Amino acid sequence: MTDFSGKSGLIVGVANKRSIAWAIAQATARRGARLALTYQGRFEDHVRELSEGLDPSPLVLPCDVTSDAEIADVFTRVEQEFGGLDFLVHGAAFAPREELEASFLNTSRNGFRTTLDISAYSLVALARGAAPLMDKRGGGSILTLSYLGSQRVVPGYHVMGVAKAALEATVRYLAADVGPRNIRVNAVSAGPIKTLAAAGIKGFSNILHIYPERAPLRRNVETAEVAETAAFLLSDAGKGVTGEVIFVDAGYHAIGV
Repeated sequence: MTDFSGKSGLIVGVANKRSIAWAIAQATARRGARLALTYQGRFEDHVRELSEGLDPSPLVLPCDVTSDAEIADVFTRVEQEFGGLDFLVHGAAFAPREELEASFLNTSRNGFRTTLDISAYSLVALARGAAPLMDKRGGGSILTLSYLGSQRVVPGYHVMGVAKAALEATVRYLAADVGPRNIRVNAVSAGPIKTLAAAGIKGFSNILHIYPERAPLRRNVETAEVAETAAFLLSDAGKGVTGEVIFVDAGYHAIGV
């Protein structure tokens, strides 16, 4: 049921080998998926180098998720190469460093706008482009990545926590909107992982130490574990699941204190 043979997917948000999006690319390609990977600006060399390790060789495309024109170009190329689309992974997230270093009270208007645009609205824009291509396949699956800071205050997460809260609400509204087209929309909320995005969070190393002390499984999670859950949600095995936020965090979210 998690076989991706004959399926094609678009993965947005690969930055380097530590990216959760990259782990998902590996997990789906290993099961037979044909992929398109996008990169943003300076990450081109990283993504192209990583893509060489996938079989079949993926389509690699530029995509600034703040540009509707670039998003449209991506889907034009995907349609030309694949004919349709079975799944989309949205791993785009960004907050200006100064917004994470300052107190939340001092979040700037421009910083708030930028963070919400890239981290939440981009899911809407990408889903809008993907839906017609998924219609050609009789449906599809859309997945995004979240974190517990969407629901609880995490020191140093600040405006990104608000963006992730908006992202999770977007998952539910999109799921309701595209469900009649047999398109599912879900999120995976991962525990703390040493990704490029995490490097910008003040005190992140402290969070890594707290999870093994308090999480029911007494450990942190790995990108491969998050990717396996993602593969389930993207595959036919998860065809009855939509509008959900699935935690892959060793159970930490279930603990009160």
